[in-house]
Amino acid sequence: QVQLVESGGGLVQAGGSLRLSCAASGSIFRVIAMGWYRQAPGKQRELVATFTSGGSTKYVASVKGRFTISRDTAKNTVYLQMNSLKPEDTAVYYCNAVLDYYNYWGQGTQVTVSS
Repeated sequence: QVQLVESGGGLVQAGGSLRLSCAASGSIFRVIAMGWYRQAPGKQRELVATFTSGGSTKYVASVKGRFTISRDTAKNTVYLQMNSLKPEDTAVYYCNAVLDYYNYWGQGTQVTVSS
């Protein structure tokens, strides 16, 4: 059974930093894509940053220059380094992975940025 386990959320002041981690475990043959989405209260879930199937990275415009996605392919783990956090970054952050052509979601981790 494949699982995505997230960690690293929390409460931080504006301007601070957090690092999220997401590890995929279970019987995995191929990681097609892996990244992060977020959902703020009353808003739709949006892509934050991801590694695409071609291996490149993609970011939503609002986080470019502040967030960095990285990965450890040997551990099937992706990270999201979030710097210069703003109150508008407050949301539940979800790890998403396409593994062996199936789509998986993590349970979500809360990120709260206070002003």
